[in-house]
Amino acid sequence: MDVRIYYEDTDAGGVVYHANYIKYLERARTEYFRQHGFFVAELAEAGFVFPVVRLEINFKAPAIHDDLLSVSTRPIRVGGSSVTLDQKITRQHDNKLLIEGIVTLACINPAFKAQRIPLDIRQMLETELVKEI
Repeated sequence: MDVRIYYEDTDAGGVVYHANYIKYLERARTEYFRQHGFFVAELAEAGFVFPVVRLEINFKAPAIHDDLLSVSTRPIRVGGSSVTLDQKITRQHDNKLLIEGIVTLACINPAFKAQRIPLDIRQMLETELVKEI
């Protein structure tokens, strides 16, 4: 997924405000699932919600106004009711790695109880996992 950096994304120092990277990672996860035929709103309506339960970010270098970034997402672990994703943000013009993120999502029901990831999503994630090996 591509992200263009606008003035509103930056702080007083002219670099992307750190919390905005979390938004970019969230958007990329949503788009990752969309590209594989799974829509967050439809999953929620069916009783499957995937909140972030763990987030680890390593800030390597800053992005600045007008940079064009690429955000990648790939599964690195699929459990019964959780999935861990590796996410990276790179600047396109020099392919510089800016952000490394590890995000764990839990699969829960509307009552906030853990439940198994639906089989079709699990199969997609496991297929994507195998592609990376």
